[in-house]
Amino acid sequence: MQGNFFTGCDYLFRGAKLMLQPGLRRYVLTPLLINIGIFVSFFYSMLLQFNLWIGDIINWLPEFLSFLEWLLWPLVLTLLLAIIAYSFSIVANFIASPFNSLLAEKTEEKLTGIEVAGHETLGQALLGFPKSMGREIHKLVYYLPLALLVLIVSFIPGINIIAPLLWFLLGSWMMSIQYCDYPMDNNRVSFSDMKKRLKKHGFSSSGFGVVVMAGTMIPILNLFIMPAAICGACIFWAEKLHNEA
Repeated sequence: MQGNFFTGCDYLFRGAKLMLQPGLRRYVLTPLLINIGIFVSFFYSMLLQFNLWIGDIINWLPEFLSFLEWLLWPLVLTLLLAIIAYSFSIVANFIASPFNSLLAEKTEEKLTGIEVAGHETLGQALLGFPKSMGREIHKLVYYLPLALLVLIVSFIPGINIIAPLLWFLLGSWMMSIQYCDYPMDNNRVSFSDMKKRLKKHGFSSSGFGVVVMAGTMIPILNLFIMPAAICGACIFWAEKLHNEA
């Protein structure tokens, strides 16, 4: 694997600065408003059940291991936050996918000075919704078997103590795929080729995915993660990933 973990992390922060620049802010607005709307409805309903879910998972612990409850609390908290954060991300990206593609298109053009063939307006982006949905479904189909495998591990005594870490790492990898896919899809890179490129630059991909996943787990901050991650992924594409063609 190539790349640098901390360089990958920095793509998100560079993306956050880039999305505030003139010429991009209006394309950031629509995904941001969608994020806010979903956050208010999604997180409010989920967080109402949060304490109950933590209690149920802790109570599932065998009585002879009850002394580990103090250790499991942060692990269970990480597990639930990772699942909720990624679920929120899936819903938000499904709905905002055509606008995210438009933002990626305009960001790449700003970075490279080369016009990207794609949607030119918000109206055209909306017309491209069926195509965008198809790519999002492709990602979901890729994710579900991996999630099922981690879910099985979560029920194996002894091994399941690492389940929260596995959920977080799986979510991080999917975050890298989710956002790097926007510039790659705009440039007609297939889904399988996209995965190969990300794996080749595995250390950078991991850093990018981990910091995006962590940010998605923090309420309020997660509202701004989506546009920042799209811009960061475009920087990653422009500097490294496009050279793998």
